Amino acid sequence: MNGLDGVLDLSERRGLPGLAYPKRYLQGLADELSARFSGTFSHETVQRYVLESYVALLRSATVRAHLATRVSRFAEERLTALAQATGTVARPVPEVLFVCERNAGRSQMAAVMTAALSAGRVHVRSAGSSPAAELSPAVVEAMEEIGLDLGAEFPKPLTDDVVQAADVVVTMGCGDACPIYPGKRYQDWVLDDPESLPLDEVRRVRDEIRAHVDQLLATLVG
Repeated sequence: MNGLDGVLDLSERRGLPGLAYPKRYLQGLADELSARFSGTFSHETVQRYVLESYVALLRSATVRAHLATRVSRFAEERLTALAQATGTVARPVPEVLFVCERNAGRSQMAAVMTAALSAGRVHVRSAGSSPAAELSPAVVEAMEEIGLDLGAEFPKPLTDDVVQAADVVVTMGCGDACPIYPGKRYQDWVLDDPESLPLDEVRRVRDEIRAHVDQLLATLVG
């Protein structure tokens, strides 16, 4: 049984049979991304990344409504990071990776703030060492209060490729889960986990993250 042949069985074991013809969809996605990364990666490499990305997101999925879209975004992001890490795609602006445990609160807030405040002068990614199924509703609400939309975001597992592509890796309570590479700049921000906090406390964490982001951007782009 090859990887694609095992997709249906895996979906059924997770109780998520609802991606219609997942084997056909994943093959189509691999073909699409192979064309996009033509000359950079082989079709076999792209197919492997698509399958790995699907399985990684399936582990934490509790509903299937957005799984197809998320797999597409996650696989493309990982392939882009791999291309950047290997030098086949340029990094025109600094790359910052935010990592926390669940990727449902702190790292997501930091990423969207950095993207907004840098106005394109910094590119961001975020990930979790043990990702949740969905973002914290209180975190989404607290960010909406300051005009930042997390509606399209979702928790993503930490992968080696996004770490290798980063210039700066910011950790927030993920312990030793993040691999260490020479030449990377590492920061650890001490922040409360907002997952179980009331909204007022989530706002406090949000504002603390804003102060950290301002300091980071001052060193990266002035």
